[in-house]
Amino acid sequence: MIQLSVLDQSTISKGSRATEALSQTVRLAQEAERLGYHRFWMSEHHLESLAHSSPEIMIPHVAAHTSTIRIGSGGVMLPHYSAYKVAENFRLLEALYPNRIDLGIGRAPGGIPIATGALQEYKHTNGDIFPQQVEDLIYYVTGSKDPNHRFPGLKAMPEITTNPQLWVLGSSGGSAGLAASHGLSYAFAQFISGQDGSGVVQNYQKRFYGSALQPGPKSLVAFFFVCADTDEEAEWLAKSYDIQFLKVAKGERMEGIVSPEEAAKYRLSGFDQQLIEENRRKILIGSPRTIKEQILAWKERYGSSEFMLASMVYDFEAKLKGYQLLSEEFGLNS
Repeated sequence: MIQLSVLDQSTISKGSRATEALSQTVRLAQEAERLGYHRFWMSEHHLESLAHSSPEIMIPHVAAHTSTIRIGSGGVMLPHYSAYKVAENFRLLEALYPNRIDLGIGRAPGGIPIATGALQEYKHTNGDIFPQQVEDLIYYVTGSKDPNHRFPGLKAMPEITTNPQLWVLGSSGGSAGLAASHGLSYAFAQFISGQDGSGVVQNYQKRFYGSALQPGPKSLVAFFFVCADTDEEAEWLAKSYDIQFLKVAKGERMEGIVSPEEAAKYRLSGFDQQLIEENRRKILIGSPRTIKEQILAWKERYGSSEFMLASMVYDFEAKLKGYQLLSEEFGLNS
């Protein structure tokens, strides 16, 4: 059985506004729930083309407008923050929406260097603190009573009987190894790296060490996708992605997702075409049947049964339709 989930970045289409994108995030979550998608995650990316970078604030808003779908972060960029405060936030969310909250964490900066500088201003650390932060987060989230911790007896309130589901996000063996050794779920971000991470995920599954949080390995793989009635229509819609990724790769200012019509007018050099081809490895493109075939093929390679799909389609109604078509193809509500 394959589970499909949604990653939403609250993208702003060119000519639109952030407030509209935020409203569309809520509507997409409601539709995802109706269509049978398993979970709905929101990202932390500090970029002008996205409406927010605070999944911990959007989660309760979206959870209040839905009733059954799991809601979470994809993810909180932990090195910017205190593990203790993150644990407090997500224990409170779990208390408000028990058995519905996912805490996805990552080590990437999630934005341009100037944003990272502002987020980490006055913080003085040497080396990679992420592994220690993961251990601390487990300590606080689970209410551990380890007497050897640096802050023994410190509790992340409120006291609750359930825990948020904890995921490590990444696109490398390092993050996967960390998740496996600590008994945590793992999400591989092919939509970020564009690289085949099947070996990374398979190693995570083989080396997984069970924990109170997760007795057995649990993994998912995340892609961008463009789904339409036909392969040809999907290719047309994907032109918006091509230009968006091209601008990111070249460090150009982004004014929002451009329409396929505007994207088609761009004059592309040979180097531009090469970058576009490389970026296409991040995206599943086609009709519902075509994308289903792609997902089934990736399932065999990864050995994972859950796929998380993110859409940057310019027109919101076309974005919604893509999720609807794929739900019908997979029979998510049957």
